[in-house]
Amino acid sequence: MKIRAIIAGIVITAVAVFAGAATAKDWAPKGPLMFYIGFGAGGSTDTMGRVIGKVMKEQTGWNVVVENKPGGGGAAMFTKIAKSKPNGQVVGMGVSTPILMQLVMRPEKMAFNIDDFDYIATVARGELAVVARSDAPFNDLESMVKYAKAKGPLMMALNAKPGKFVLGAVSRATGAKFQYVSTKGGAESMKLLMGKQVMAATAGGAHAPYLKSGDVKMIAVANDSRHSYAPDVKTIFEQGYGVSVDPYFFIATTKGTDPAILSTLTKAIRNALATDTVKKIVRNAAKSALLNLGPAATRKKMVDGLPVMKKLVKP
Repeated sequence: MKIRAIIAGIVITAVAVFAGAATAKDWAPKGPLMFYIGFGAGGSTDTMGRVIGKVMKEQTGWNVVVENKPGGGGAAMFTKIAKSKPNGQVVGMGVSTPILMQLVMRPEKMAFNIDDFDYIATVARGELAVVARSDAPFNDLESMVKYAKAKGPLMMALNAKPGKFVLGAVSRATGAKFQYVSTKGGAESMKLLMGKQVMAATAGGAHAPYLKSGDVKMIAVANDSRHSYAPDVKTIFEQGYGVSVDPYFFIATTKGTDPAILSTLTKAIRNALATDTVKKIVRNAAKSALLNLGPAATRKKMVDGLPVMKKLVKP
């Protein structure tokens, strides 16, 4: 009897192992896979996310539906993902710094924390710039500050709080005043800039075609290093203000997703990111090379970024 019980146990274990393997290999979304984007249509995150979703659909045959969920620099979208069932049916693409800043500035009002997600991939490092129309009466941060001090508050389009943070440091150090106009994405910011409703804007890639056409110029770089496509434009840190932000575009899903499902999702997204089509759109939209750090390193970026953001917000 004992031998039979042992054999039966071995058989059950083997069946379970093979069943798990089949799940990992054969899993597919039941119905549409919702690929949410944490910003409005037309901006750099939206541009990249839509192409990633399209390539995933082509490669896997899944019904990948890309949908914008703007608000709070991505907080509205990640709230929805955190509250979703961990069944692999939803993923979201956002930017690290606005999320980290929200978690630092108003943690009691946030419906999620860093541990509420399974992280899948990074897409690129976001290159954040301060830009103005080409006919603006200033060409760099120093002359923009002088103009703002002489003419009163300078109207500035702003689609995420990190930009406000670095500009706030400039304002405190110089006495220059900026009046911020909140937008839901880079495309809206560029629309306001081109329509002359604002004189300058923070931009994370949506400014690229306007920079190429000569309609805008870069005033300063908000990252901790200069941008490869504009090597002569100094960083805000270099110009003596001691602050910078280094955002990463990243993709995540709901915490607690079955490891087999998560593995399949991760592979599908990794394969999409590896295509020339996605690499090209990332280069064009984010003005930086595609960079997929993988699940563990993506999570580490978020975890390690929280104390850094605390120091930036509360120096």
